[in-house]
Amino acid sequence: MFHRRSILIIALLFLSFFVLGSKKEKKDEPTLHPVGFSLRQFPAPEDYNWRGSDDHTLDGIIWYPTGDSAEQKEQYIGPPDAPLFYAGRAAKDATLAPAFSKFPLIALSHGTGGSAMQMAWLGTYLAARGYIVVAVNHPGNNAVTGYTTEGFIEGWERAKDISTVISDVLADPRFGSKIDPDRIGAGGFSYGGYTMMELAGARTDLNRLLAWCDEQKGACSPPEMPDLMKKFKTLQEKPDVQRTLQRAGDSYRDPRIRAVFAIAPAVAHAFTTENLQEITTPVEIVAGAADVIAPLAENAWFLASNIKTAKLTILPGGVGHYIFLDAGTEAGKKQLPQFFVDNPGVDREAVHKQVAQMAADFFDRELARPGRKR
Repeated sequence: MFHRRSILIIALLFLSFFVLGSKKEKKDEPTLHPVGFSLRQFPAPEDYNWRGSDDHTLDGIIWYPTGDSAEQKEQYIGPPDAPLFYAGRAAKDATLAPAFSKFPLIALSHGTGGSAMQMAWLGTYLAARGYIVVAVNHPGNNAVTGYTTEGFIEGWERAKDISTVISDVLADPRFGSKIDPDRIGAGGFSYGGYTMMELAGARTDLNRLLAWCDEQKGACSPPEMPDLMKKFKTLQEKPDVQRTLQRAGDSYRDPRIRAVFAIAPAVAHAFTTENLQEITTPVEIVAGAADVIAPLAENAWFLASNIKTAKLTILPGGVGHYIFLDAGTEAGKKQLPQFFVDNPGVDREAVHKQVAQMAADFFDRELARPGRKR
């Protein structure tokens, strides 16, 4: 009898431990917030390099956690009567959610010819999990204010856009005091992945990049800017362009950024092996196995194999490059089929959710309190 009672007590203790453990796991699950958004024109220095753009503004968007009473609405990209992309649910200019501590900040960089709103699938996900997120339209290289040759060539200037916007958000009267300046990260897609490497400390080797472009023929002429290299050669002797080219190899590392997340990174030929090995910022890279726009061997694999702090995840099952754009509407799929021809069996929104969760886990870990020494 004593033996059976002892077994029963042990079983009850084990059950109690299991139940308590289960409750603890539930308590550790993130609190999900409704998402607010605010459109912004960020101030820039007077001598800012607008890369040939007639529009001298740094336009962007801020996503953030808001209160439970916020009325979220469907957001879209494109003409109001026939939008092209679905950009998630958010409440315009809603009140920032109350919090006992300050929020971490994530800055996002869009791909070649894209826009800040093309990062909505990631921005809204992170905002719902307690991040303030800012994305910017890179001058001369975005679908909102237009394209210029300089905007496509002078990629290193994108890092300056991100650093400028971070400074502006930290000084913003509405959001600045709510952000923890010791918990800043950044993420980017495609050309935005290259931007992440610049922010982490990589430096562009312009001669290496241009030699690769000449050798590959057409590889450096994206659909948004046909004959890019031919156009560049007609501009490269201009004094203002020359001055910018001379800055290509400078360091644009931002020490405030504690971690970078690169999605299907491109233009990795801009960096040397030796330079990448100097990066000490934590880097996480994710790319699709079926990416033919930014081939893995030349981009994601090359970066991950030379950055000591990098972790690489390859998504199998036909995941391509443009799957990391926002989901398309019926009108978008008809007008821009090249951006929505996902391989059979690939669920774009499921991939978005998977990668966004990876980003959230990465930033949760790398930006955890207390602030790490840099």
